[in-house]
Amino acid sequence: MRTPSRLLRQALGLFFIVTLILPARAQPAKLADFQAQAERARSSLVLPAYPLTSAEITAQAENATKVADAALGALAAQDSAKLTFANTFAAYDAITARVGEVYQVLGTVAESSTDKAMRDTANETTVKLQEWSVGLDYRADLYGTLKAFVDTKPKLDREQQRLVDEQMRSYCRAGLALPAAERAEVEKLRKDLAGLNTEFAVNINAARAPLDFTAEELAGVPASFLGSPGVKQPDGRYRVLANVTWHATAIADNADLPETRRRVNIARNSLARETNIPVLTRLVALRGDIARRLGYATWADYQIETRMARTGATAVKFEEELVAGLQPKFAAEMETLRTLKAKHTAAADAKLEPWDINYYTNKLLKDRYAVDTEALRVYFPYQSTLDGMFAIYQKIFGLKFTEVAAPYTWAPGVQLYVVADAATGVPMGAFYLDMFPRDGKFNHFACFPQKVGGVLADGRYDLPVAALLCNFPAPSADKPSLLKQGDVVTLFHEFGHVMHGMLSRSRFVAQTGFAVPQDFVEAPSQMLENWVWDKAVLDTFAADYRNSEKKIPAATIAAIVAARQATEGYATRRQLSLGLIDLALHAVPPAEAAKMDVVAKTNAVLNRVTLAPAPDTAFVAYFGHMAGYDAGYYGYQWAKVLAIDMASAFKSAPGGFLDEKTGLRLRQEIYGVGHTRDVGESVEKFLGRPRSQEPYLEYVGIKK
Repeated sequence: MRTPSRLLRQALGLFFIVTLILPARAQPAKLADFQAQAERARSSLVLPAYPLTSAEITAQAENATKVADAALGALAAQDSAKLTFANTFAAYDAITARVGEVYQVLGTVAESSTDKAMRDTANETTVKLQEWSVGLDYRADLYGTLKAFVDTKPKLDREQQRLVDEQMRSYCRAGLALPAAERAEVEKLRKDLAGLNTEFAVNINAARAPLDFTAEELAGVPASFLGSPGVKQPDGRYRVLANVTWHATAIADNADLPETRRRVNIARNSLARETNIPVLTRLVALRGDIARRLGYATWADYQIETRMARTGATAVKFEEELVAGLQPKFAAEMETLRTLKAKHTAAADAKLEPWDINYYTNKLLKDRYAVDTEALRVYFPYQSTLDGMFAIYQKIFGLKFTEVAAPYTWAPGVQLYVVADAATGVPMGAFYLDMFPRDGKFNHFACFPQKVGGVLADGRYDLPVAALLCNFPAPSADKPSLLKQGDVVTLFHEFGHVMHGMLSRSRFVAQTGFAVPQDFVEAPSQMLENWVWDKAVLDTFAADYRNSEKKIPAATIAAIVAARQATEGYATRRQLSLGLIDLALHAVPPAEAAKMDVVAKTNAVLNRVTLAPAPDTAFVAYFGHMAGYDAGYYGYQWAKVLAIDMASAFKSAPGGFLDEKTGLRLRQEIYGVGHTRDVGESVEKFLGRPRSQEPYLEYVGIKK
């Protein structure tokens, strides 16, 4: 998920197959009908206004900040004797939310527009909006008025008090207690940081690595890839775009020639090196300097203070303990792959290279577990998979998704859906789908919030809007888009973020779903990845596109699960290496951060935790999470442990992963409450027991 800045059983299988069958696809419904229904339910379903030109981008941002500045000025100028929660903290939340919406929309334009000039303007403008947002922390007039209200010691309910406490903490974290000159310097540095974050992300989006190969050099690569749009070139060669994830994966998994795999691996791990290593070096030093000025030992301590882990040391300890605990399993898995390579190459002393892991893992799945990931793609045509996932989420969460005619879409093929409560028909939000790659588009997979829900001044609920940006293989002239099982996991995960946004019902924007601590925000989506490994779930939608009667055999699904567990040591260590790369850059004293060789530092982590990268490569230059998830990537693994624990509630439920009662409890206790209470409390209310790591240990194949 892409989070915004401050401004995501077998016995009942047949029953579920019947109940989840979708009606034939119809023409999109009318948005206006849902808007009228929302109004009757005291809600507001209003889509964001997307700019159509670069001038409109600038105008939207300038107008948003102008209106907000006027409203904030009026807030600050109020008579201190007449201050209330409504005209201080609630008003501040609503005013800043409107600018936040513009920021989110323009951030999406920057990542998805087909017009490079608009992408460039949007990137420049979002930097200015981030700078404006940073500036709010240093407005003494606003702080004075808000503090004056706090000093009256008002009696507030829990959600109101939480909003007050967190807003006042943000002032403290911004350095308002510093002398004026030092405070001004921190403000300037934070604005510089916003610009560098955007520059880092822009450089990644602009990075390209086309490599041309002969058919012989692509031996082993499936015909489905070779026949994909844009791959076959006029000269008879085949173009692989190392910057496109599914291209790189197709080669890593399947190319028989080591040299082909090596070339793509090196190209992908050299993307944006020249442009981004200088930027990242400055980012790391600047973050350390800001942390020092604010009184924190490290940038990680500053960032993690508001999260579940609380300190950088806790995050490092969590990651390193898992690294150590997984060492026996990881070592055994690596030796299995090395032995497989030795047998395959007839070289007893064969050494595993970074470009060997995917290839020999794929061979292991085929040889030992009879799992052919390429052959499985026939069971996952994109549209049927999407419809099947929709049906599952509608069932367990009590929802209905309806495609509507979009007043505006930013590219051909973008679709708009309205989410409604199935029981009442009341709209709950809307989401866009932008699912296939194109030049200039964000090149990974993420949910981009467009509007965040909250109660308006007139009491109506402003419904959320989200956009899902993905890069699944596009359909060809004679074959639908066919997904790998891993793609299906990604789809269920990313759409889980959409659900998080749609189902959250916080009064205040600052407490809505995605406002939860960053080391928890992935958990509700990671939990939903478990659905894709379950026979009862897969039988509801996974079928051979050439013969819909043909389902994935139970033995094959069991083999997929066994194969996943057999390779979970490496997969988890890989994830841990990414978190430790991040912490290696940010859980260090400012003096060390200021002189760090970021490539040497991060490549050393890869060498220690997984496998030594190819010489002269710089994976970290293309590690987009370093701009926005900095000192936060450990949260994926932290959240994964929580996610597996939460998924165990479905696993043991009467209806398994399709159990509606458990789904409703998840909707109410996790998604619905957002950040209105401590997320640890939410998890335990959903589980009905204390949290446990036992389900996660079982998941990775480690049993105590």
